[in-house]
Amino acid sequence: MKKGKKYTASLAKIEKGKAYTIEEAAKLVKEVAPAKFDETVELVLKLNLDTKKADQQLRGALVLPNGTGKTKKVLVIAKGEAAKAAKEAGADYVGDTDMVEKIEKENWFDFDTMIATPDMMPALGKIGKILGPKGLMPNPKTGTVTMDTKKAVEDVKKGRAEYRTDSFGNVAVVVGKVSFDEAKLVENIKAFVSLIVKTRPSSVKGEYIENVSLSSTMGPGVKIDAKSFDF
Repeated sequence: MKKGKKYTASLAKIEKGKAYTIEEAAKLVKEVAPAKFDETVELVLKLNLDTKKADQQLRGALVLPNGTGKTKKVLVIAKGEAAKAAKEAGADYVGDTDMVEKIEKENWFDFDTMIATPDMMPALGKIGKILGPKGLMPNPKTGTVTMDTKKAVEDVKKGRAEYRTDSFGNVAVVVGKVSFDEAKLVENIKAFVSLIVKTRPSSVKGEYIENVSLSSTMGPGVKIDAKSFDF
């Protein structure tokens, strides 16, 4: 695929084969973002994981210190007090089996994140085939299956980022927008990498983080020197 002039010009600003410090990479990714819109900035870590082993499949979520820069619509499937708490916390939609039916019958997906209380999971299981491929099925590992709907909604609204390893051991996460200042991007990157280091499976031998790169939606990847993380 032929890349456009803007992309080629952006690529020219990146030194081939060089691994930058976190601060340099944050500065550079802002400089080389070619689009007119406020591009999303994504961090990708290549980890030394054997994802065939269950304990080496990482999945979770964290609230980034400076959020993701994205406003997410939240649907909460709950009843009673948990539903009331979700409404008060600012959930965009709250319901129980009526919402499950709406998704099933109307193919309705006007939300980005779904949170559910454990008692509602059997009802959601019925539409698991619809939710699963879209990555919308609530999961205890990401804090989206919980009785504490208030905290779950607040976390999503603050800028909670979900992550999971793909079959090659890569983990990608949104760490902000091009409009973020460098210090905020750096703080978000460090917070995420720190979490990944803490959740290192005990069965992993040798080097854990093999490669780190930062890129904007339309821009080229900027390689980060893994040694610039002081963990």
